[in-house]
Amino acid sequence: MTSPTSPAPDRPAAGTVRLVDYLAGELARAGVTHLFGVGGANIEDLYDAVHRGGSVRGVVAKHEFSAVTMADGYARTTRRLGVVAATSGGGAMNLVPGLAEAHASRVPVLALVGEPPTGQAGHGAFQDSSGRAGSFDASEVFGPVSRFCARVRDADSLPELLSRAVAAARTDPRGPAVLLLPKDVQQARIRRPGRGPAPGLPAPASTAAAAALDTAALSAVSDILRGAGRVLIVAGEGVAAADARAELAELAGRLGAWVAVTPDAKDVFDNRDPRFAGVAGVMGHANVEDCLRRADVCLLAGTRLPLLARGGLDRALSATEVVCLGPEPPFVPGTALRGDVREALRAVTARLPARPRACPPHAGPRPRPLPDPDGRTAGRTVRYPQAIAAVEAALPQHAHVFVDAGNAGASAVHLLPAPRHGRFVVAVGMGGMGYTFGAGIGAALATGRRTYVLAGDGSFFMHGMEVHTAVEYAAPVTFVVFNNNAHAMCALREEFLQGGSRRDDVFGRTDLAAGVAAAFPSLDVTRADDAAQLREALLRGNAGDGPAFVALDCDPAEIPPFLPFQSFTTTDRTARNDHEESSDERGVVHVG
Repeated sequence: MTSPTSPAPDRPAAGTVRLVDYLAGELARAGVTHLFGVGGANIEDLYDAVHRGGSVRGVVAKHEFSAVTMADGYARTTRRLGVVAATSGGGAMNLVPGLAEAHASRVPVLALVGEPPTGQAGHGAFQDSSGRAGSFDASEVFGPVSRFCARVRDADSLPELLSRAVAAARTDPRGPAVLLLPKDVQQARIRRPGRGPAPGLPAPASTAAAAALDTAALSAVSDILRGAGRVLIVAGEGVAAADARAELAELAGRLGAWVAVTPDAKDVFDNRDPRFAGVAGVMGHANVEDCLRRADVCLLAGTRLPLLARGGLDRALSATEVVCLGPEPPFVPGTALRGDVREALRAVTARLPARPRACPPHAGPRPRPLPDPDGRTAGRTVRYPQAIAAVEAALPQHAHVFVDAGNAGASAVHLLPAPRHGRFVVAVGMGGMGYTFGAGIGAALATGRRTYVLAGDGSFFMHGMEVHTAVEYAAPVTFVVFNNNAHAMCALREEFLQGGSRRDDVFGRTDLAAGVAAAFPSLDVTRADDAAQLREALLRGNAGDGPAFVALDCDPAEIPPFLPFQSFTTTDRTARNDHEESSDERGVVHVG
C-alpha cells in the first residue's frame, strides 16, 4: 500500500503499450501463429505479452537449438516467418547452430534475444553481452549467421528495426534475422504507430518480380532450352520456398525433361511421375548421372547445386551445358537467370512452344545395390531397406517427413518416396544431428498434420528429449528412431577410410523404447522387432491425435546408400587407398 508521503506510481501514458505487447501484436498481424523458445529472466516479459495477447501461441522447448529448429520447421511447412525467443547468456548462445542451419538453407527465421538492462551493460551484469568492459558483443556473434542483426537500444526504434529484420529474413537470399532486446527496453512503453502494412506480410502480388528479370539473360536461357533435344532438370529447395511446384511441372512438360531433385527437395516433384529421374548427389540414384550424360542441357531450378547434390556428377556436368534459375549464382559454370524462382519458371515457360514434348525413356530411381552387413548383429536387427519400405507403406500422403543426418538419413533420402502433399525435409545446410526433433514438432504444431521424424540413435541422444515437448503440446509427431547403438557413419568412415575402426563410435546396447516408455507413460511407445511390427505401430500412430514413438534395432555394419562407401564392403578393403586418392576427383564429399 502506498503511504501518504510516497509518490504516486507512474500511470501509463494514454495511447501507449509495453514494447513487448506491441511486438507480440505485430507478430500476430504478420501471420505468425507460434513463438518457440525457452524462457528466462531476460525474455520473460515477451512470454508474458504472448500469453496475455492470446493471438500467438508460446511454445516452450527443452533447448534453444531445438527451439530454432521448431521455428525452422514451422517456416518450411507454412512459408511464414518462423519466430524463436531466448534469454541472455547460454540460452542466446545455444541459438547459434540452429540459426546457422537456417542461414545455410535460406529459411526465414526471426530470433528475439533478451539481454540484461541497458543500465547494467559494462558494469558486471550477469550474462552481459553488450561488448562493454571486456564482455563479448552478441551482435558480433549473431552477425555472421544472420541476414540482419541489431540491438534495440530504445523503444521508439523497434518498429523500424522490426520491419527491417522481417524484410531481411524474407528477401532472397532468405535467412535468419536477430533482434537483441535489453530487458528494460522490453518493459518500456511505446506509442502505437499508425496502422501500416504488417512487417511480415508478403508483398502484394504484381508483375514487378517478372519485370525485374534480366531480359538478356531470359532470352539466352530460353534460346538454349528451345534448341535442346534432351533436358535434365535438377530442382532444389528453392522451388519449395517459392511455392513453385506447379510451375516446375509445367516447364518439365513443355521441355519433355527428366526431373531430378536435390537431397533436400524430394517433395518438389512427384516421385511417382514417369519423368522423375531420382535424387542427385551422394545419397542419390545412378540414373541421374545416366540422364545427365545423355542430356544436351542441365537446368538447375532453385538450387545452386552444392557438393552434396552434385557428388559423383562433376565429370558429367563439365561435358553438359548448364543453365540456372534462382536468386543466387550456381556453384558450377553456366548461364544464370537471376531472380525469383517462380517468376523465372513462368517467364521461361512462356517463351517455349505450348505443345508438351514426350519424355525420353530412362531407368528411373532404382535403389543402389548394397552389400549385406557382415552379420555382427545378425538376427537381432532390421535392415534399412525393409524398415523404409514399412515406413512407405504406412506414410500418409499428406504427412510431412523430416529426415536427420547419418545412415538412417541417407537410407531415407535414397529409398523413401516423398509424400504427394507434404514436405520432405533434410537439413543439409549445416547437417546438424538432432535437427529433426524440433523441426518436426514445429511443423506438426503449425499445420496440424501427422509429421514423421526419421533419425538415428546418435541424433536422439543429442536432442531427442524434445519428445517431452511433443507430449506436452500433444503434437501429432511420429518419432522413428533407427538404433544401431553407434555413430555408425563415423565408424564406417574409420573402417573404410582410416585403416580400421577404433570402436570409439560403437556403443553398448540401449533399449530406447523402454527408456522413453518409462519417462512418458502417456506416450504410445513401441519397440519394433521386425518390419511388420514397425508398420503396425506407424499405422496405430497415424490413427491417434498426439505423438508416437517407435524404436528399432539396426546393424552398425550395414552400409548405407552413401556414395563414399559404395566401393567398399566390410570384407574387401583392398581399394581403400585408391578410393581416397580419387574421391575428390569424383566429387565425393567426406561427411561425418
